[in-house]
Amino acid sequence: MAEESKMYISYNNVHQLCQESAAKIKKFNPDFIIAIGGGGFIPARILRTFLKEADQPSLRIVAIILSLYEDLGTKGDTSEMPGVKVERIQWIDYERSKIELVNKRILVVDEVDDTRTTLHYALNELQKDAEEQALKKGLEKSNTEFAIFVLHDKIKQKKAQLPKEILESENRYIAARTVPDCWIAYPWESTDIVPHTKYAIEQGNDAFI
Repeated sequence: MAEESKMYISYNNVHQLCQESAAKIKKFNPDFIIAIGGGGFIPARILRTFLKEADQPSLRIVAIILSLYEDLGTKGDTSEMPGVKVERIQWIDYERSKIELVNKRILVVDEVDDTRTTLHYALNELQKDAEEQALKKGLEKSNTEFAIFVLHDKIKQKKAQLPKEILESENRYIAARTVPDCWIAYPWESTDIVPHTKYAIEQGNDAFI
């Protein structure tokens, strides 16, 4: 039986949320994608398929990993609680990857805009990196533009903010769905995908296109 406090999301639902959102993202026209792990990895890869243009290479996906949630440490319990500090687990090695942020349009992807703390941190740090790269090139500004895509934006008081120019642009802040503040159970977190998918279907969170 599905837990009433959870919103179950199926792989079909994730795939079609990305498909539906691709048109708006194409208007932003990103040069590449930065996926915040682990929740942003699968949506980013699906998006790349729908953003592919004929006779053009697929968009590059760059992975960063940030930790905001802390395991409660209860044996057999996979519950998590919000952390108070963002920790870098993996960041971009600009020298080895040859990643340039200057004069680029970059799509940042995560699965959910919950407290907004992780997105705020990622965007701030990436902007700092962009300005640092610009200075090394002798430029006054990086002219880097960021957009954000999430599958779900929770209706709640956010603990951090995003730039006004991003939030007020329908092509730079793209949330596939706005949902109540509840526990969202994503398919990649499931240890038994068959009942998980069944619960998602029962809740109306499966294929819709």
